[in-house]
Amino acid sequence: MKRKKSILKQTLLLMLFGITGNIASAQQTFSNPILDYGPDPYSTYHDGYYYYTHTMQDRLVLLKSKNLADLKNAEKKTIWIAPKNTDYSAEIWAPEFHFINNKWYVYFAADNGSNNTHRMYVLENASKNPMEGEWVFKGKIAAETDKWAIDGNVFTYKKQLYMIWSGWEGDTNGQQNIYIAKMKSPTQIDGDRVRISSPSNPWELFGALHDDVNPPQVNVNEGPQFLSHKNKVFIVFSASGCWTDNYSLGLLTFTGKDNLLDASAWVKSDKPILCQSDKSKVYAPGHNSFFKSPNGKEDWILYHANSNPGEGCGEKRSPRMQQIKWDKSGNPVIGDPMSEEAVLAIPAM
Repeated sequence: MKRKKSILKQTLLLMLFGITGNIASAQQTFSNPILDYGPDPYSTYHDGYYYYTHTMQDRLVLLKSKNLADLKNAEKKTIWIAPKNTDYSAEIWAPEFHFINNKWYVYFAADNGSNNTHRMYVLENASKNPMEGEWVFKGKIAAETDKWAIDGNVFTYKKQLYMIWSGWEGDTNGQQNIYIAKMKSPTQIDGDRVRISSPSNPWELFGALHDDVNPPQVNVNEGPQFLSHKNKVFIVFSASGCWTDNYSLGLLTFTGKDNLLDASAWVKSDKPILCQSDKSKVYAPGHNSFFKSPNGKEDWILYHANSNPGEGCGEKRSPRMQQIKWDKSGNPVIGDPMSEEAVLAIPAM
């Protein structure tokens, strides 16, 4: 009888070890995509947790996790639902959560149901934990010209707060440019904007449309993201229409000294740094953000993409992530988008 109990005990231990071993294994690797849906993915790392979000169209949703590869099991909370019949009631795009001066802010673009009215808005939360406390609507955030604007990204460079975004030069659709401006505070832009990039290279000019609402061709630079490495400063942006498989990432490199508002100091890459791959079966990769591994030693990119050609800007877009490297000159190297078949190690803990 004792022998049977011993065998049973050993069997249970082996089963338990197998289960925990599988869990540990699952936590050490992942495959893209990390969620089934998630355009415009963004994450902020704060006090041991990643706070992740993506476009949800009519609301702002925040996910909290120690491991971005495990977002399916992350704590999740809707922190704001767009009020109806306002200038910001529809098409809530590209939200970003930032911790600035001991407060949380979320920046996003929204309109009243017509894309022509898109502007950027901001909410504030004084709680140290963004999953708690009250999110207060602080209003529109705009440059003096107050033109069409989406995809705001906020960053600090040499103790100065900046915002970069995608916007129209005038009041009609046709081309989106990248703009930069200083900020007086986390909720207010200082003065006017400066244009630092416009679609110009052949890989930026895929934008044909075939509908009765938009122009026949729209050339796009959007989704700008600040990136720095050692003494170098970059802006990575999305180029061409997201409705095309040619949606891709371009690179702006700052060649000046201190003045980020010097448009002539921003030099654009001749080729995209991330684009579609028939080999990997990844299409229209773009609208990215960056994050470091929990141990602070690895640099990673988050971006959305489609699994099949022709899937456009809809609900097929899913978030993916992969590690980036740096060349001898200190420039980011992303390589091809990782196949969904690839098994990747999670960011180093």
